[in-house]
Amino acid sequence: MPLTQPSGGHHSHRRSVSVNPIFTREPLEIPHDRFPSDQLDPDTAYQIVHDELMLDGNARLNLATFVSTWMEPQARTLMAECFDKNMIDKDEYPGTAELEQRCVRMLANLWHAPPAAAPTGCSTTGSSEACMLAGLALKRRWQQAGGEKRGRPNLVMGVNVQICWDKFAAYWDVEPRLVPMEGDRYHLTADAAVKYCDENTIGVVAILGSTYDGSYEPVADICRALDDLESRTGWNIPVHVDGASGAMIAPFCDPDLEWDFRLERVASINTSGHKYGLVYPGVGWVVWRDAEALPDELVFRVNYLGGEMPTFALNFSRPGAHVAAQYYNFIRLGFDGYRRVQRTCRDVAMHLSGAIAELGPFELVTDGSELPVFAFTVRDDVTGYSAFDVSAALRESGWLVPAYTFPANREDLAALRVVVRNGFSHDLADRFLDEVKRVLPRLHRQDSPQRGSEAASFSHSANRT
Repeated sequence: MPLTQPSGGHHSHRRSVSVNPIFTREPLEIPHDRFPSDQLDPDTAYQIVHDELMLDGNARLNLATFVSTWMEPQARTLMAECFDKNMIDKDEYPGTAELEQRCVRMLANLWHAPPAAAPTGCSTTGSSEACMLAGLALKRRWQQAGGEKRGRPNLVMGVNVQICWDKFAAYWDVEPRLVPMEGDRYHLTADAAVKYCDENTIGVVAILGSTYDGSYEPVADICRALDDLESRTGWNIPVHVDGASGAMIAPFCDPDLEWDFRLERVASINTSGHKYGLVYPGVGWVVWRDAEALPDELVFRVNYLGGEMPTFALNFSRPGAHVAAQYYNFIRLGFDGYRRVQRTCRDVAMHLSGAIAELGPFELVTDGSELPVFAFTVRDDVTGYSAFDVSAALRESGWLVPAYTFPANREDLAALRVVVRNGFSHDLADRFLDEVKRVLPRLHRQDSPQRGSEAASFSHSANRT
């Protein structure tokens, strides 16, 4: 069955774009689903695409996404200058290749990788690819240790993991051992993780910043529990930290929190440069603490356009623009600049969550004191509307706030989530709060909820059974 199919139904008689006159040009009809027979004037083509995209939401008002929606004009210019550079061609674009390796070294240093261990890493198209690569390294280490003689590999993680881990397990034949939520425990804990481990566990994934509520998983506690497990069983189970968001928050806002390569059991860490790395989508990063954590047999050395280069990636050709933009941010902001940006995001999140809690009908799940992200629910004693009704009412004025149910064992919990990113100021937060206050009287007049879980707008994880 194809992933996309031609549209049909009652609109099938008109599959073209109707274009009004632009200045003195004649009206046009452009087919939707086949090549136009003739060329178009570039201004006309631009206007057609521009107008088609007007139905998209305002990215700055999108409180659902973790992805960066603002960059400085200089960074945008730099990216435009690099869109035509294929960064995989390191022989032709050695400057871009050097910037990539500088970023890897800067992240390794930020995450306290021991320099003597010679940490290694690479850029990716995002955290999803980075997680795939980290998972592959975990599986290959297990294979090298004779794991295949014992049985099928498994990977232990909380049910709140992002969908890329479901994909990894399915694509590379690894059993996903998903630890369900329980009561007020909304993410993986040390005790829960150890109960799911055995001799065929290739690793434990700890999330530094759950997409469901912004909370950190206790990486240090998980590592200590696995240390104890090894002392009792001999099972040496590494940890991968999925720091898609938190790996660019904790170093600046929580410098004393031990979650990174200071913990010897942490083998690898990924992050999304296009989230709190502050770059437009899509760039991610993955770093391994040493060569042992990344088996050399996974690294290909390719003779490409005159030069030999090592590569470990699921993708090949891609523009160097995002790597250049990442390096720009690193040197433009420095440690203190990132700290100011991330702390401001956290301050805005905590101010806004506190104000939401004071409104009365809502109850906080988290308050934004870890990731600058908070989740809240409609109180049980509010019977006239649901979280999904609140989301729909806010969308009418352009605010995109996802409503969703939590996964296994807590499907009964319906929440809304607000993600605060760079560019979402205290002023915008107050505007958002005003809009929440404006829609509440209308919602209070409802006799019963108009929308349920079928209206969920959160899709970071698969429907798991």
